[in-house]
Order: sequence, then C-alpha cells, then structure tokens
Amino acid sequence: MNNYKNIFFLGIGGIGMSAIARYFKRIGKNVAGYDKTPTQLTQELEAEGIAIHYTDDLENITADYQNTEDTLVVYTPAVPKHHAELNYFQNNGFAVKKRAEVLGIITQNSFSLAVAGTHGKTTTSSMLAHILVAANAPVTAFLGGVVEGYDTNLIGNGTDATVVEADEFDRSFLHLHPNIACVISDDADHLDIYGTNDAIKSSFAEFAAKISDKDHLFIAQGIENINGTEVSVNGTAVINAYNLRFENGKRVFDLDFKGEKITDIKLLMPGEHNVLNASLAFAMAKTYGLSNEEIKSGLDSFKGIRRRFSYKINTEKLVMIDDYAHHPTEIKAVSQAVHEMYPNKKITAVFQPHLFSRTRDFMDGFAESLSTFNNVVLLEIYPARELPIENINSTMLINKIKSASKILLPKEELVPFLTKNTPEVLLIIGAGDVGEMVDEIKTELEKNN
Repeated sequence: MNNYKNIFFLGIGGIGMSAIARYFKRIGKNVAGYDKTPTQLTQELEAEGIAIHYTDDLENITADYQNTEDTLVVYTPAVPKHHAELNYFQNNGFAVKKRAEVLGIITQNSFSLAVAGTHGKTTTSSMLAHILVAANAPVTAFLGGVVEGYDTNLIGNGTDATVVEADEFDRSFLHLHPNIACVISDDADHLDIYGTNDAIKSSFAEFAAKISDKDHLFIAQGIENINGTEVSVNGTAVINAYNLRFENGKRVFDLDFKGEKITDIKLLMPGEHNVLNASLAFAMAKTYGLSNEEIKSGLDSFKGIRRRFSYKINTEKLVMIDDYAHHPTEIKAVSQAVHEMYPNKKITAVFQPHLFSRTRDFMDGFAESLSTFNNVVLLEIYPARELPIENINSTMLINKIKSASKILLPKEELVPFLTKNTPEVLLIIGAGDVGEMVDEIKTELEKNN
C-alpha cells in the first residue's frame, strides 16, 4: 500500500468502503471516488476533504488518478460490471482490488479482532471497538455503522490492533486474518450470492477455521459445525448471560464467564439480542487482555450506532426509533426490544424491503416478523443493485401480513400519512433509502406534537 499515493473508490458511499476511504485519508493519501447517489455519509466524506462525483463519466477521473503507477482503485461488488469507470481502470493497467481484499491487506500485519454474523456484527464490533478505545488500547476499528459519540465508522488511531466487521457478502471475510473472532449468527441471507443455506454455513465454517486457537473463537450457542467457545443468554454455554433486568433505564445483566461470576454489566441498548452482542464483545475484549472493570466501563458508556435502534424522538406523547433491520430475524429482534420497552403502547412499523431477491427468499419470514406490530406501513422494494424480479413486489408481501392495520404506500406519500396518522411509537426500519427520510419525518412529526 505504501507504493500508492492516490486511492480511488468506486462505491465510496458504502458503509464499509467509507471506513477504508477515511483510513487512507487519515494516513495522508489522496482520496476520491464515485457513488450513485448523494447521502448523509457521502456529504460527511466530502466535508472531510474527499472529492466525490455521482455520474459514471470518465471525465470525472481527474489527472491525479490517471497514473497507473501510483493509483490504487478500490471497488465494491455492488458496482455493476458494465460501469464505465470500473471498466476503464480494469482495461488500462491499474491496480484494481475489491474492498475486502484491501481491508485484508491493511489489517494483515496487525493483531486482528474480527466479528462475523449475518446479524449483529455491526453492533458487536462497534461495542468491542468502543471498549478498546475507551481503555486506550492501540487499535483502529473499521466498522459497518457510524458510532454515536464518534460520528464516524473509523474509530481509534492505534496501529498494533484492528477491529474489523467480517462481512459474509461475496465471501469478503475470507480475505481477513483474524487472531480473535466471533460468529454471532449464520442464518440464511445473500442467497443471490450463495444459492443455498448450506453454502452460507460452509462459508462461515471456513472463516472460523482461520482461528487456530479455539479459545480465541466465540460462537453463539446453537451454531452448528463450528468448534468454538459458546456464548448464550439464559442458556447453558460456558459463557452465559443471566439475571437480565432493567435498572434506571439501562439493561443490566450478570455474566458467568467459564465459572467466573461478573455482575452488574450495564448497557443502554435494549433487547436480548444486544445482551448476546455485549457478551460476545466482552469475551473478545477479555481475551485480548482487558480487565473486567475496563470492559464493564466501556459497555456502560457505549451510546450505540446510527440507525441501530436510534431514538430520534423520545417524549411522553411520541417515540420515534430508526433501525437498519432488513432481514426477518433482525426485525423480530427489533420487535422484541420495542415491545419490551413499550408493552402498553401501539407500535407502528414503517418498512422498506431491501432487494427483490431477499424479499423473494424470505417472503413468509418478513410477513411473520412484521405481523408482530400493531400497524404496518409498507413501502415498495428498494432495488439497490438489482433489476426487478417478475411477480416479486410489496403487494404480495402486504397480503401476507396479519397486523391489525396495514397499508402499502408510495414513498412520497409517507410523510403526509405519518403527520396525519401520528403513532404512539414509530419504527422506521430497512436498509434502503428510507434512512435518508428519517430527519424529514422527525421534523414534520415534531411540528405536530
């Protein structure tokens, strides 16, 4: 990497790509890139001095990035193969690497802590990163979410250790070289890439096999075909969270860590799934060498992640929560958490499905998880990198949902509908561009309350 002065990103607005872009900017490289649409994240990158353009046009590649000797091109598999700029770099002798490969190169000479799982990896890796940074560990963390209190997805500035979110998409995590790792879940997802559930599980097993010392590999109890130290919540694993309770607005629990009793671990984030995430982060930080008190202090001060059960409004009359959930298992976890917090209130969920293929593959699971809410407002499918699939649409999904009240709306009608029908507790969930509407929804609802 030292040979390159200029780093050009195709898909720079992706959450994983942006962390690497920020890293290269921090160490003094020239950084620029392309993305399809402006977002809050691309605006933040531009404010940090990174030039970004939004049209696929070779004229946007400035002279600084035309030299094949000192320019590295980083791209995400979400960029289509017919992309003109990608083809220009691939056909003209440039070094062109996938994001995952570059992350593997950056982290291979450091002590690496990697967090894998189809759900929970962003929260767990962010918890772990914050614990280490708060304890002054020499670490840099590349995260899949913007951490509250840091306002970035690249935190820490040490060089001895790295925390990485081990992404299973396109088998990206197989480029990593972890010393300590965890696998939170290996549920079916990305079937457009993997084809079958068995193929996903095999890929997670291949990732887990990279850890030679099984005392350095932690897995959620119930994951099969991976040999590691099990972690559970109210279960029977050798690391088990128990005595879950609420005290002064915080989730509090105790941890049996291989027979050692660690009491009164505090967490701001609700939901049993976050107790599991915290327990895995605890196990990894303890294995790295931190004390129980350092880890407890870090968890207690962890403020959460943007778009992960993020409170936008929290008053007696109205609660509005924003969450990135885009898989039935994640929606169930969010539902469990919000019902735990507001057992006597009617809960309205606005959901934008992400990808035609995911909607097709998990249609019944989405219907089941969304049916746990009192009211559902469904938007059309966000296509992202995909073309439409015949007969796969939000109409099919809404017909399967069993909520007391449900409606399918065009996106442009969402804000007027919510201002006219203000809910008690509102959840905005999904991984598409509904996240870009959250601030507008918040502003309009606050005007009426």
